[in-house]
Amino acid sequence: MDLAGTVRELVGDGRRRVLLGVTGAPGAGKTTLVEGLRDALRASPPPGCEPGTWVAHVPMDGFHLADAGLERLGLRDRKGAAETFDAHGYLALLRRLRADTGETVWAPAFERDLEQPLAGAIDVPAAARLVLTEGNYLLLPDDPWPAVAAELDRVWFVDPPDDLRLRRLIARHEEFGKSPAHAARWVQDVDEPNAARVRATRDRADLVIDEAG
Repeated sequence: MDLAGTVRELVGDGRRRVLLGVTGAPGAGKTTLVEGLRDALRASPPPGCEPGTWVAHVPMDGFHLADAGLERLGLRDRKGAAETFDAHGYLALLRRLRADTGETVWAPAFERDLEQPLAGAIDVPAAARLVLTEGNYLLLPDDPWPAVAAELDRVWFVDPPDDLRLRRLIARHEEFGKSPAHAARWVQDVDEPNAARVRATRDRADLVIDEAG
């Protein structure tokens, strides 16, 4: 499937900013897909779009609540669950991006080495005609996620085989400081309940991407 070509058709003549969401369970490969798509698209913009600046990537991960906030809420041991994100803040950002009022929009990022959000780390220039955003919960039925989905022109669901997804997930936790035993426990106790919740939204996606296919 020519995903880059599909996106170019969606952007069209670039007069209107397009927001494309990519979702899937933890470890599905959302970021890898989006970064590859971003890099492929940047160098070959549609007519009327500026090379390099016409594509922006704004992950939902920047809206993780900081550990200090999670401690106050008693959610530190559930970090990564839907309730540990500032979903309304994410929605407000999408609406600002959708408004396309001609100014640079600054968005937060998530610093993996610190495991903390970082305010004002991603710039979305006015020239950006395509914004790629990815996160686990874009299609949840609970407030405010339906409003989030409504701001997105399309939502794609990444759905690799579970054995591949789990290997990636454990490796990622180990890479950022968890012991193998701690990583395996975290995946079982935290990530997999979240994954079940996300998998239930698969049928709401506009496109399902099976990496094995």
